[in-house]
Amino acid sequence: MANEIRIRQATVADTAELLKIYDHYVKNTAITFEYDTPSLEEFSGRISSISKKYPYILAERNGEILGYSYIRSFGGRMAYDCSAETTIYLKPEIRRNGAGRRLYEAIEDIAKKQGILNLYACIGYPNGEDDEYLTRNSAEFHEHMGYHLVGTFTKCGNKFGRWYDMIWMEKMIGAHDGSSIPPIRSVDQIISEIDFEKY
Repeated sequence: MANEIRIRQATVADTAELLKIYDHYVKNTAITFEYDTPSLEEFSGRISSISKKYPYILAERNGEILGYSYIRSFGGRMAYDCSAETTIYLKPEIRRNGAGRRLYEAIEDIAKKQGILNLYACIGYPNGEDDEYLTRNSAEFHEHMGYHLVGTFTKCGNKFGRWYDMIWMEKMIGAHDGSSIPPIRSVDQIISEIDFEKY
C-alpha cells in the first residue's frame, strides 16, 4: 500500500540519509554523547562494519527513510557473544507513528534467529528534570518494548555544559539453557530466513 511503512536492510548507499538523521541528534540533543557529526566516510564505515555480523535496518515510507536501528557487539569478549546492544534513531518529526516499534520488533526477531539471548540499551538520561536537550522518552519507549532498568551511571556524560546520567536497560529474548551456547550466526547466514514483509 502507498503509505505503508516498509522495513528493509540498510546499505552503505543509504549512508547520506541515515547520517542526516543522526546529525540532528548529535547537534541538538544529548541522546548521543557524541559531540561531532561523523564524516560520510566514517559513518559509512560504521554501517559496513556492523553489517558484517549484525542487522542494520531502516524504516521507509514512499521512499522516505523514517529511521534506522541496529544491534552491535556488547562487551567485545567471547563470553558476551549471546548479548547485543541496540540502537535506534528516528526522524524527529515522525516519532510516534509506529516506525520505532516496527524497527525494534524486526531487530528482536532477527537477533533471536542469530541466537542472541539478551538485548541491552545504553540510554542518555536526565540528571534531574527533562530539559531541551534530553528527556525520558527513550527510556519510556524501551520500557514499553519490554526492557527494564538494570543500572544507572550518575553524571557520567557532559554535553552542552550540563551533566547527564546514562542508564542501561535489558530485555531477555531467549532461554538460557545449558552451560554454553552455540556460535552466534551472522546476518549473512540467516538472510534467507528473514521475511521483511512481515514487519
